[in-house]
Amino acid sequence: MLDREGFRPNVGIVLLNQRNQVFWGKRIRTHSWQFPQGGIKYGESPEQAMFRELHEEVGLFPEHVRILARTRDWLRYEVPEHFIRRDARGHYRGQKQIWFLLQLTGRDSDMNLRASTHPEFDAWRWHDYWVPLDVVIEFKRDVYQMALTELARFLPPRPSGHVNRFLRGGMRAQRRDGQDQDGVEVGAAEGDHPRPDAEGLAVKLSGSV
Repeated sequence: MLDREGFRPNVGIVLLNQRNQVFWGKRIRTHSWQFPQGGIKYGESPEQAMFRELHEEVGLFPEHVRILARTRDWLRYEVPEHFIRRDARGHYRGQKQIWFLLQLTGRDSDMNLRASTHPEFDAWRWHDYWVPLDVVIEFKRDVYQMALTELARFLPPRPSGHVNRFLRGGMRAQRRDGQDQDGVEVGAAEGDHPRPDAEGLAVKLSGSV
């Protein structure tokens, strides 16, 4: 299912633990790491696709997480031609993604990388929120930076009173009082409100381009 510009609708998932670390998965039989993601099927909403992919790739169900926020608009990346199947060249350009920020309310033991017959990952770990982009395949790095930057302001406060930090450059404006078509807050985290960043607390993504 492609849009008129040749982009396939897709969802990406940033999954947090209680320390605001993110699920970081190693793609099966490779040395690259990434967040869970997957295509939106015909008739699915982005939220429905997100929960399906969450189970297929990580083994979690809706009761294991809560939605904190999602990106306001589609984030796009183009796929280099040599990665595209021959029969799709000429009309397929890449992915357009809605990214969700989730918090794990279950336990690490609820994770199951073999929940589907076609596993995406063969290992995983918790990583600091600002993941090293140099281990992400190059053509996805800009989208990762945009998604992490937009969602960072919705990180829950740490128990220690840790102040959340986020990239200032390129931060997209958020709508504070609206909801998207799926009823998820856009521009305000569930049960929380964006906090202004403190002066001098800009963080750079390692390996960003």
